[in-house]
Amino acid sequence: MTITNNALKPSPDSRLTANNGPLSGIRVCDLSGQLAGAGSTRFLGAFGAQVIRVEDPSNQGAWDILRGAPPYVDERRGTNLSGSFNNHNIEKLGVTINLRVPKGRELIEKLIAVSDVVTENFSAGVMDRLGLGYEQLKAINPDIIYVSNSGFGHDGPYASYKTFGPIVQALSGLTFTSGTPDMPPAGWGYSYMDHMGGNFMALAVLAALHHRNETGEGQWVDMSCTEAGLALAGPSILDYTVNGRGLRRPGSPDANRDERHQMAPHGIYPAAGEDDWVAVVCRDDREWEELARLIDEPWAKDPRFRTAEGRLSAQDELDEKLADWSASRPRDVIVRDIQQAGAVAAIVARPEDRIERDPSTGEFGLWPTVHHREIGDVRVDGIPVHLSETDWSISHGSPCLGEHTDLVLREVLGLSAEEIDELKKEGVS
Repeated sequence: MTITNNALKPSPDSRLTANNGPLSGIRVCDLSGQLAGAGSTRFLGAFGAQVIRVEDPSNQGAWDILRGAPPYVDERRGTNLSGSFNNHNIEKLGVTINLRVPKGRELIEKLIAVSDVVTENFSAGVMDRLGLGYEQLKAINPDIIYVSNSGFGHDGPYASYKTFGPIVQALSGLTFTSGTPDMPPAGWGYSYMDHMGGNFMALAVLAALHHRNETGEGQWVDMSCTEAGLALAGPSILDYTVNGRGLRRPGSPDANRDERHQMAPHGIYPAAGEDDWVAVVCRDDREWEELARLIDEPWAKDPRFRTAEGRLSAQDELDEKLADWSASRPRDVIVRDIQQAGAVAAIVARPEDRIERDPSTGEFGLWPTVHHREIGDVRVDGIPVHLSETDWSISHGSPCLGEHTDLVLREVLGLSAEEIDELKKEGVS
């Protein structure tokens, strides 16, 4: 048995034809959104799956909060001009179907009948209330793979709760890991678990496809993003259970200072320029000797600093003097000179350093350019892996709201032009 879908039909649009990607022939009915769901199907689309992104025609696609949201590439604003939405929905076909009306449910059932995978990341219970729970989907398509990604899964005491990535991070313990002693948890500043949730969701789809390829069986994948976050706390949990060491315990050191890193200096230091920084570390006494020779100031010749033990005992003073020395020098010069001296240093890179100025990421193909119907040509995130025989391909921007509705209804579901026009008039699509 193969995992292809024989319902695929030839079309001028490359996303409706078989391709050379490893997921070629797989059709995904994508009811997900935000980052956690859209990020998952983004990955599948880049590797050749046909992803049909379903949105609501009656509210400008607003079940995905990224639709029309900033950032924007220029002064234009609008439903189809969101940079984030574009980045997370590349290589997808976009259709609008009103799931709240009977004819809309008929349409989505027809699409499910010719799909391999259905993905969604609504709160638990939403799909059941729409009459589109797993049992209903299995009756439509017995070998369907149905993947639900919610904050707390569909079972347990928290199943009815609703959440977003930052709350998931707090409840799973990840937020507590970020902060300094005697201060509140700092958090991570963005929806990290939306991104990681998408990665776990993509992995779940691939595992379920492999199982179906081996057995012919579809299945329901129930995913809890909070449990996924807890799984990422493994090293911290292990340290506590094995060594009895809690996170941010009384006396817990800042940054790189702890008993496991017997190195000094070992930290981040200012450089000349606005918000420019460098990372510097001396792993042994030889490296400090080379750095001290480069610095060539009286304080660097202090006998206390000749040994790691001495440097560690006066680490605050050492950091302060090294920061005074580095703050008057350009970061690139600091890094070049320290590396040439035989010690270790690197710039603290900003996003633009890696995206605009680092040739290695360009050569790796990490920022492909896609064409979006309204935004134009714009770069997006690539996939940070390469397959030698069946690599990913990204060239299409995200769909404008309902951009491919006619195409999908005609080419995939076989509706006539008259039927499509009638559905539009009735507000179904």
